[in-house]
This record gives sequence, C-alpha cells and structure tokens, in this order.
Amino acid sequence: MTALLLRWMAALLLGCTALAGQAHEMSLAEMTMREVDHGQFVWSWGAPAKVKPIAEELTVLWPEGCLADAQTVACGPGGLAGTLGVRGVGEAYSAAIIRILWRDGQQSVVTVSGAQPTVQLFGSARDERGGFELARLYTVLGVEHILSGIDHLMFVIGLLFLVGLNRRLVGTITAFTAAHSLTLAASALGWLTLRPPPVEACIALSIVLVCAEAMRDRQTLSRRWPALVAFLFGLVHGLGFAGALKDIGLPQHNITVALLGFNIGVEAGQLLVVGLAWGRCASSAGCAASPRCASRRCT
Repeated sequence: MTALLLRWMAALLLGCTALAGQAHEMSLAEMTMREVDHGQFVWSWGAPAKVKPIAEELTVLWPEGCLADAQTVACGPGGLAGTLGVRGVGEAYSAAIIRILWRDGQQSVVTVSGAQPTVQLFGSARDERGGFELARLYTVLGVEHILSGIDHLMFVIGLLFLVGLNRRLVGTITAFTAAHSLTLAASALGWLTLRPPPVEACIALSIVLVCAEAMRDRQTLSRRWPALVAFLFGLVHGLGFAGALKDIGLPQHNITVALLGFNIGVEAGQLLVVGLAWGRCASSAGCAASPRCASRRCT
C-alpha cells in the first residue's frame, strides 16, 4: 500500500501545483477615508504592493448618491450609506481593506474580496464588524497561501511519508504548527528579520532532508523523534509564511486578529491535505481490508 499512498500523494502534489500556477499573486490594498464634514470625505489608497498605483488597478464603486473625484467624495444629507464595491478586487489584489475615520473619533473597517466584492455601509460607525471581517479575510488568505505554496505542502507530505498515517502524526504536525506560529508572529511583528534567500534555501533543504529520511528503513533520528525535526524545520517555515504575509500586508490596526486569522488559515489548509490523504487511505479497498489502516498507517 506504500505504492498506493505514493501515487495518491503524487496526484495531490500535481493538483496543488496546478492551483499554484492558476492562483493570482496575493496582495492586499488598503484605503483610508476621513470624514471632514457630514457626508464629505477625503480618501486615498495606501502604498501599493506592486509597481502600478492601486488606483490604476482598482476602481471604487461608491454608494448611490455619492459624487467622487481622485481625492474627495461627497454623499449629501444621507451620508456614506448604501452599497460600496471595488472593481478589480480578486484579480489585481486579493482583497481590499477600507478604513473609515468618522468625525466623532470612531472608525469602521470593512473588507471586500473576490468572494464578497461589495459591502453595506450605514452612514456611521454603527454595525462595526472590523475584527470579525479581518479574521475571516486573513483566514481565507492563509488557506489560499498554504494550498498554493507547493514548498510547504511538500514538507507536510514528506512528514506523512516519514511518520505514516498514525497517532504520531498528530504530535508531529502539532510541533510543526507550534514552531512556525512562533517565527511567523515574531517576524510579522518585526521582532525577527532575516533576508528571504537564506530562508527559501533552508526551506528547500528541509524538504530534501525529510524526503531522504522518509525513504530510509533504518531508525534514524528523524524516525525516532519526528516531532523534534518538525519543530526545528517549522521555525524556518514560519519565516517563509511571514514573508508571504509581508507581501499581502497587515492592517495598521487589529494586527493580532489578522495574524491569528492567517495562522488559522494555514493550519486549516494543512489539515485539509492530511485529511484528504487519510480519507483516500481509509477508502481504498486494499487498505480498508487491513486492520492497521484505521489504527496505524497505510503501508
């Protein structure tokens, strides 16, 4: 059944490669609106994550009754109320965060993405859902990143071959999770900074070493202590996740919420891959006939 698992993993890897090839570059646009009078705002996009200005790739679709130019928008007595959309989001940029600073000192934060290209505004800071929307947005971005990040998926698949589909895999994946969560947070918050080329080289080396160990039958350190190996290499992979998060961008407020959401999304993507492998193993006729499949591993 090792050959069966190998074929399944190869198919999964090819599928993820295709997804990576089709996925657009992940990046985040941020717009700030400041109310200067009732229903009147000055607005601007933040620094672009690409060479082109954001305004050339995204077009704001203002609520009905609002008149806008390149820097101001006036919405009349009704205020900034109605449906707000952004054309181009989900293509040029993965999502856009719109931060509204009201005259009374309150602020609202809404997000638009390819899945939700419009939002409803109410003319004031009520119905504030900034934290929830940020958490949802960055969770989706985390899932998107891990499923399109072929290097991280190859490492997880290498761990599957090394440990097998058994109880030890839970501890191994947990160690990997704990490690890359630490360095992801440290790097995203600016506490730890490393140049991308050495990080990428170390990630590639981790994949090669885990795969090489998985192909051996003898009891090496990696087979005896897979959780330790996963933890050490997870520290490096966390820096890689942080690099992707830097490209996407973090909001100036609720950084903790965004960071937690992204990390949860990454873990959800990893668990999805492991779950697909386990489901394929358990449903295969040959393995299902083996009492070791459900309790230990598909071999």
